[in-house]
Amino acid sequence: MMQITSAELLDVLSRHIGATRGVHIDALVAEIWPVLAGADHPAAARKVRELIVALRLEGHHICAHPSTGYYVAETAEELDRTCLFLYDRAMSSLEQIAAMKRISLPDLRGQLRLPT
Repeated sequence: MMQITSAELLDVLSRHIGATRGVHIDALVAEIWPVLAGADHPAAARKVRELIVALRLEGHHICAHPSTGYYVAETAEELDRTCLFLYDRAMSSLEQIAAMKRISLPDLRGQLRLPT
């Protein structure tokens, strides 16, 4: 599989500004690597997702939702919707961990408790 850099991925995503121009992962992979079009390539999709995380950690406004796919935020509202989606997903994971360990969510990370 060919390699792609964060800058190259950002260039491809610059063609997808706004939720109405979102692109799902399979189509995004095919746009990056046309030779992979029409086939399922989990390793390529995983690499793209890893680069998207890296770009977000650099502060790029890369949005995503299962209904729209990936895109660069066109408005503050689109960015806020993605942040809320990511927050809800993170909270769901933390709630599952707390339940499996049979501890409260605040106790999960050892938050400060005052003596009672």
